[in-house]
Amino acid sequence: MPPIQNDWLKPLTQEFKKDYYKKLHQTVVEEYQNHKIFPPADDIFNAFHLTPFEQVKVVILGQDPYHNDGQAHGLCFSVKPDVEIPPSLVNIYKELKDDLGCSIPDNGYLTKWAKQGVLMLNTVLTVRAHQANSHRGIGWELFTDAVIKILNEQDRPIVFILWGSPAQKKKIMLTNSHHLILEAPHPSPLSSYRGFFGSRPFSKTNLFLQNNGLEPIDWQIENIHK
Repeated sequence: MPPIQNDWLKPLTQEFKKDYYKKLHQTVVEEYQNHKIFPPADDIFNAFHLTPFEQVKVVILGQDPYHNDGQAHGLCFSVKPDVEIPPSLVNIYKELKDDLGCSIPDNGYLTKWAKQGVLMLNTVLTVRAHQANSHRGIGWELFTDAVIKILNEQDRPIVFILWGSPAQKKKIMLTNSHHLILEAPHPSPLSSYRGFFGSRPFSKTNLFLQNNGLEPIDWQIENIHK
């Protein structure tokens, strides 16, 4: 687990010192030694590395990383460029097209969003290969809850996008009136037709940012493959 070294380090320093985090760190190290774990260890904190603390304008909450080979790289819903676009992200792209007219790209690599201030945060940051939710309850939720609480305390406006019930359970921590909370069913094929489609999160996010004097997000992901 490479340490976080950008401006996230200061607000998270106290978390790293807590007993639960020391135990979590030990557990994760042992898991990587004894099992196949995703994402690669160097990518665990990519959401933080790519979206510095002071640049966070939007938070998208996922659940746990993709658990098949080569998919996860530390950003929720995102996959590496040469990997088939997962069904949930296919639906996110459909809604993005309907909402803002963005063309559907040939890849699921969402680092462009992260670099514009969209924190792509899973509530659990690691998973055993081919075993969904296998690292639930080892301590990651305490850490990512702390991240959400730290962001909630910021007086600058932030949009929190909560898709599905696990993400929506975090709403109780979002008490700051400066922020915008957008809720919808999860974009997975099982639930997307219950209200995810038509929820227009991308235009609502950009309107809120612009109304608060912030640059909107350019949500268009460019094609990579010719």
